[in-house]
Amino acid sequence: MPRVPAHLRERALGMLQGGMRTADVARAINCHVRIVRRLRQRYRETGRTADHPRSGRPRVTTPAQDRYIRISHLRDRYRMAGLRACRPVVRQVLTGHHQQQRPPWAQTHLRWTRQEWQKVLFTDESRFCLTRGDGQIRVYRRRNERYTEACTWSGIDLEVGGSVIVWGGISHHHQRHQSL
Repeated sequence: MPRVPAHLRERALGMLQGGMRTADVARAINCHVRIVRRLRQRYRETGRTADHPRSGRPRVTTPAQDRYIRISHLRDRYRMAGLRACRPVVRQVLTGHHQQQRPPWAQTHLRWTRQEWQKVLFTDESRFCLTRGDGQIRVYRRRNERYTEACTWSGIDLEVGGSVIVWGGISHHHQRHQSL
């Protein structure tokens, strides 16, 4: 049964004991008729309106098995370890030269005016697979691990298959796209 606040349960029970119909009580406390019926049934059986204690999902693994799964996961992020599978973030492969040039470039362009940015052409490309199985790699990660080295992929694709690469560019005055 969905959780209904205690004060609404007591109110619903009072309405039922006062002779109101189940449908009218459900409408008054804004819930489904079945919930009110179950509440009335529970009160008849137990004399209480409170929920039954819930045990939760039973444990399947021992603490030692949990530790083993965590350690295995940290050794190989691409092996299933009871965690949610996600696609790895594709990161840009940056050489040492790229890494050195990025901060000065950012500093240079930090205070650009709108007119200067209007002269820039932004481009990107995306690959779309035309077959069902694209050989997508899955990585198993914990919360806040999206950009860690172990959970990213260099983007180098060794598989060749049926796909289309779409290139697009956008600037202040023009838009352009092309399929390759």
